[in-house]
Amino acid sequence: MKLPTISPFGLLSGQWNATRGCVKSVIFLGALSLLAACSSQPDKTSEQTEREYYQQASEALENNNYLVAVERLRELESRYPFGQYAEQAQLELIYAQYQTGDMDGVLASTERFIRLHPLHSQVDYAYYMRGLATYDLGFAFVERYLSDGQSRRDQQPLQDAFNYFSELLTRFPDSPYNADARARMVYLNDRMASYELGVAQYYMKRHAYVAAANRAQKIVMNFQRTSSVADALALQVEAYQLLELPLESNKALALLELNFPEHPQLKDGEFVSSGLTEVDRRSLLNVVSFGLLD
Repeated sequence: MKLPTISPFGLLSGQWNATRGCVKSVIFLGALSLLAACSSQPDKTSEQTEREYYQQASEALENNNYLVAVERLRELESRYPFGQYAEQAQLELIYAQYQTGDMDGVLASTERFIRLHPLHSQVDYAYYMRGLATYDLGFAFVERYLSDGQSRRDQQPLQDAFNYFSELLTRFPDSPYNADARARMVYLNDRMASYELGVAQYYMKRHAYVAAANRAQKIVMNFQRTSSVADALALQVEAYQLLELPLESNKALALLELNFPEHPQLKDGEFVSSGLTEVDRRSLLNVVSFGLLD
């Protein structure tokens, strides 16, 4: 009689295969049970992790590490958009972005905060920072440090900043940021008046007297408390004289003498020309060809 084959482990070959299959099944079922048990447990570290992100961002802000603060605050908001630190993190992100010079980021963050949290107790800060970022965008690096040509640059960002600050004052009359906003509005007003005066003077140089007078009138009507009003009135007097409109010229002169008697174009009771119309209007082609061309 033939004896059965013995495996190296002392079991019959058929018994070992069956036993091995049972062992695999038991291990697989055990692993599934362990995973199910882990997934059923609540995540106890989520609140702590959110707090850690916020603490890291706060420490970075205290140490003036604004780039790190921006990174941590963005991570906090992306991971816990509805967490207990989410709204405060959005406000601090605005501040950190401003400190890094990311004015476009500030505008995006402030607009988003105003849209999502219109009734937040600190939403006035978002309104203020929106105006401040737009204010800074209106002054390029060259314009800040070189005074020449300031009045010839695009004024729309400055007008937008003025409007944003005005909205802050209207919506939040008791906001702690209003004093600074008002001071900036005064400067913006003077700045925009200076721009209008520069345009009017350019028209005078080009002998476009009607356009110059109209631009000066805009200054007199819309920027009454700025330093450009006196020069605007003087420019009106001269433009109307050249247009042979004595009634309008005398009205402008009376206002100039009444409000700005020390103006340099008023000498010994007489009005003197500014000399703007004496600028050479010849083109470059005319100059280089000694008047033969153009």
